[in-house]
Amino acid sequence: MFALAACESDPTPIVQENANADGSLSLAPTSTPGARGGPGVGGRDPDYRLGANDRVRIIVFGQPTLTGEFTLDGNGVLAFPLIGNVNAQGMTTGQLQQTIASRLDPDYLRNPSVSAEVITRRPFYVIGEVQKPGNYPYVTDMTALQAVAMAGGYTYRARQNSLYLKRLDANGRMVRVAATPETKIRPGDTVEIKERYF
Repeated sequence: MFALAACESDPTPIVQENANADGSLSLAPTSTPGARGGPGVGGRDPDYRLGANDRVRIIVFGQPTLTGEFTLDGNGVLAFPLIGNVNAQGMTTGQLQQTIASRLDPDYLRNPSVSAEVITRRPFYVIGEVQKPGNYPYVTDMTALQAVAMAGGYTYRARQNSLYLKRLDANGRMVRVAATPETKIRPGDTVEIKERYF
């Protein structure tokens, strides 16, 4: 048992995904390395937070030259005509709409009407003991098992009963979420399939 514990070399803290009474999620630390979290909460997230590589459609009504599809760069910054760079990392689409409208209003347009919607969410990643590790397009309500299936399934060396999701917590630090095959993944998550020892 001691020899197996020494093989675990990932220093990323392990947390469990918990659902609060209001349906929101919180990440709670766990002191047990092998602890497994329950199924993630499903459904669409109306408060989706923008991040690097998200693609958004922005419409400024009556202004076709300011309307278009834009991709956030690796730092979550959106390059927008006239107003320049907008740091959209962590914003909802509603906050992005307000930010663009407020930056257009005094200098370029009077009372602009701005609409923003997410077209493509950032990809998720599958690493470890799967047939085709790599990045894949995010699909709403996807489970960890479905992500493994997209990656071609487990290899013969995979530890199928133990998997983790790596994601950023609310403070922007990387954590590992103890997961089950039914756990819902989020855009930007990394599904990690470990190798079995015997």
